[in-house]
Amino acid sequence: MADLTYPLYPIFAFLGVLLALVPLPWHFKAWNSGTCFYILWTSLACLNQFINSVLWHGNTANRAPVWCDISIRIMMGASVGIPASSLCINRRLYYIITSNSAISSNEKKRRVLMDSLICLLFPLVYIALQYIVQGHRFDIYEDIGCFPALYNTLPLYFLSLSWPLIIGCISASYCLLTLRAFVRRRLEFAHILAAHPSITPWRYFRLMALAMTDLLFIMPLATFVIWLNATSSPLQPWIGWDDTHFDYSRVGQYPAILWRRQPRVLAAMEFNRWVVPVCALVFFAFFGVAEEARKNYILAFRKLRNFVSRRYTKDPVRSYIPGPSQTFDDRSKLGVPAAPFSGSTNTDQPQIQTEQPLIFTPYPGAASLSLQS
Repeated sequence: MADLTYPLYPIFAFLGVLLALVPLPWHFKAWNSGTCFYILWTSLACLNQFINSVLWHGNTANRAPVWCDISIRIMMGASVGIPASSLCINRRLYYIITSNSAISSNEKKRRVLMDSLICLLFPLVYIALQYIVQGHRFDIYEDIGCFPALYNTLPLYFLSLSWPLIIGCISASYCLLTLRAFVRRRLEFAHILAAHPSITPWRYFRLMALAMTDLLFIMPLATFVIWLNATSSPLQPWIGWDDTHFDYSRVGQYPAILWRRQPRVLAAMEFNRWVVPVCALVFFAFFGVAEEARKNYILAFRKLRNFVSRRYTKDPVRSYIPGPSQTFDDRSKLGVPAAPFSGSTNTDQPQIQTEQPLIFTPYPGAASLSLQS
């Protein structure tokens, strides 16, 4: 069965990688750690999906098993890493609107540390816990690529499927609290942001809009995946560790003609993979075309132009080659300094000091769909 989204999907996924990374430098400079983690998780998930969609277009061959081991863990991590980053964005916006003074440098460091624990350490722990309900090594779906093979048993819902929804609910709570605080303190809003020079009013509103938009993608997807796993196949009893991991090295391979026949599985797969590049493109739409972004583009272009002009503009001393009949006076007219006097009075053949040659050094997601094992 032909994949109608090829090569459209790989193009969008690759654009998601590049466009999401564009605003990273100025968010990093402003200590927006939650936004930085959102950028990194989204870009990594888009890159993972891009590679999978290219390598397994029209086939289910197990050609890169080590990559699949890495790929499914990226998908697992992104399924909670992106919602966790959105949670940290909403959390930061709430603390900004409810604060009465500027935060100290130590307080900034503590908030960055807390964001790192939520957006980095928690996804790593989440990835490790998925081994408990991983029925076999991985699955390969034609046109999709590597996919986690999670066993549809009761611990799956507590260890895997429920966490994106739980994080989304906490994030939505922060979002509602932020909106309520903003309504109450809207007259003081300019004064509040004056204590946070790294946040402008428009950047604050864009972050709020991004977090709310992200909730519109994450919570429906998490709810749909829980419903799909509960209804598409019978819930299996948890017998024990050995039963769940029996024949663990097995790799499931599913041609497109099989999995595309099931409407619910087809909808879950397509929505599951398209939501990541859409998140990246929405993020770029909020932050990649704003006025501050355009200023950074102009600044980056000027720096690049100056670097290129300095690198390729020749030094007049090095580019000047005197002719046999030219004297020191001729060279001074061209703006080239004369060579030091060597003690000889013969001006027909001036002695020119040689320079040392210059040495140039180079300048350096996805929610899980469980299947029976």
